[in-house]
Order: sequence, then C-alpha cells, then structure tokens
Amino acid sequence: MKVAVLCHASAGGSGVVATELGLMVARAGHEVHFVGSAQPFRLSGHGGMAGPYFHQVSSFAYALFEQPFPELAAANTLTEVILEHEVELSHAHYAIPHATAAIHAKAITGRSRVMTTLHGTDVTLVGAEPAFRHTTRHAIERSDHVTAVSHFLAQQTQELFGTGREIEVIHNFVDAERFQRIPDPAVRARFAHPDEALLVHVSNFRPVKRVEDVVQVFSRVASEMPARLLMIGDGPDRPRAFELAQQLGIIGRTHFLGSFPDVETVLGISDLFLLPSSKESFGLAALEAMSCEVPVVAARAGGIPEVVENGLTGVLCAVGDVDGMAHAALRILRDRDLYLQMGRAGRQAALTRFHPNLIVPQYLRAYERTITG
Repeated sequence: MKVAVLCHASAGGSGVVATELGLMVARAGHEVHFVGSAQPFRLSGHGGMAGPYFHQVSSFAYALFEQPFPELAAANTLTEVILEHEVELSHAHYAIPHATAAIHAKAITGRSRVMTTLHGTDVTLVGAEPAFRHTTRHAIERSDHVTAVSHFLAQQTQELFGTGREIEVIHNFVDAERFQRIPDPAVRARFAHPDEALLVHVSNFRPVKRVEDVVQVFSRVASEMPARLLMIGDGPDRPRAFELAQQLGIIGRTHFLGSFPDVETVLGISDLFLLPSSKESFGLAALEAMSCEVPVVAARAGGIPEVVENGLTGVLCAVGDVDGMAHAALRILRDRDLYLQMGRAGRQAALTRFHPNLIVPQYLRAYERTITG
C-alpha cells in the first residue's frame, strides 16, 4: 500500500501515535509519506532511500490575508504527493485541518481515499467551537472511514455532532520494548535519593490536564514521606504550577524538566504516575507508565477507564478529588506488595491489550477495507 500521513509535529499524543504508526506501517513493507508543516519529532533519525518520506507543507504570506491557510496549503502539498507517488490512502490524524485537507486533496485529484482518526481535542475542544462545528462534522461524514482511540470518544463524537456515522474504535498502542522498567539504581540516582518516592506527570500543561492538582497531590504525599516530583512537558499552565509549588514550599522537591526527550527513562525509574485530567480521550502517557510497571493514580474521566483498570493497574478518583488521589498514592507507595502487583498488572496490560502487534494489524486491515471501498 501507498499511504500519506497527515499529523501534528508536536509532542502531543496524536502526533506521537501517528508517527509511531507510520513508522511501523513502513517497517511492514508499505510506502509511507508524512505530510506536515514540520517533521514530526519522533520521525527524527528515521527515513532514507527506503522511507518513510517527509514532505513539508509550504507557507505563504500575503498582505491581503490576515491569517495563513494551513488546510489549503496542506491540501496542495498532499495533492502533489498523491499525484507524484500514486498514494492510495490519506490517513488524517485530527479532523481539522488534516481531514479537511485530505478531503480537499481527494476532490482535486479524484484519487486517494481518506481515513480519519479522531484523537480527542479535535472533537471535544476544536470541533465543539461554533466556528468549526460544521466543518468538523463535514470532515467526519465525508471521510471514507473514521476511527477513534476510545469507545468514549466514538460515542461522544456521535452525540456531539448528532451523526450516525459508524466509528471504528482502535485503541492507542505502546512500544513495550522502549517503555520498560529500568532497574539500574544509578539511573534513578540522577533524579532522586534511594529513600525517596519518585512521582511523575507528563502532559502539555493545558487547563484540562489540571497540573495544579498534580502539585497539590504531591504536596500531600511529600508531607507524609520523602518524595520528589518530576513534571515533564510544557504549556500555558506551567507557570501556575511552578508558582503553586513555591507557595506550598515544595519547589525544592519539584522539578520541571520541560519537553524532556527521554521520557521513557524517567518513566522507567519512577514509582507513581499522576494523571488528574478533567478530559482525556485515552491517556497515552498513562499507558506508557503502565508499560514501565508504574502504577497510575488518575481521574475517572473520558477514556482513562479504558486504559487504567481501577484497583488493578492503578486507582481512579473523581475529577478534582485531590485528597482522594493523595490517599491512593500514599496507600500504593506504602504497600510494597500492592505496588508490585499493580506494576506487574500494568505491564501485562501493555503486552496483552495495547501491544503494537495487536493494534497495528487493526489499522492495516482498516487501510485495506478503506482502499477497496
């Protein structure tokens, strides 16, 4: 098959999943062309004569236009890729602008069917905005095939847009070879003392991630036992989280690492993962932690319960229940047997429910069905 992949280049979940999937499809012997405004960050170091290939979307500035047109520019570049490389399928990760660009390119060329994967905020945030509601619904209904990363997201999409469009659920996956436990104490010593519990949070620090709750939970844990918190990522709420850590007197034990490229190493030596999000279509970072045998304390929101099994691989609490999350964190960290049991169960889930060998074939079958119509 010849496939074009449209995705965001940032470290967000949709870009990560799209890039990892494209790489695995290429390794399976198919021709893959990434199309975007910048090279996806996890694509760095990959590619070559045998692919996968990257095609950068051109930008254009003109005084008459107050704003750029990313959809039209992407559609134009994708059109060129379709015609030059005879692409059979355009896989758009995110409804706007990627699915709309793919649909536009299909109309121009009369070729390349469109498969759209919904990741969450393209529906719940961008798509819910009145300015994009009709175009998002159009993108969903005009795609030849639509998938979502969780049952929650599929159902919410149908309810939000009042569409009876069939949406296939294909969960995200985790590279269990890359994300696994690191037993070397020397690696862990870079971040914490041997007697300290190491808690971690990974996100884009947007309001829905509730990063101030992370700091509040850690403050309660740190008042009961030696502990450190690693905050990985960046975004608009990072300054507020930093200020709160200062106010609570825990800034010396809270480390903001920014967009840390080696997230698998941090997860591999951590003791607990915190994810108090108010909205989460899936929770990829939680799955990556589980693959590293790290128990998860999270909010019972969105698609998180499809990933984290309450009482088995972690504990789920109500959104905003900082006291409940802190209590759960302390219970897990103080009970060695429970901690190890949850860690092993998380790893087992990564291997038996979310392994690429299980998920990627589902995408390949969806590709074949979409191409053949």
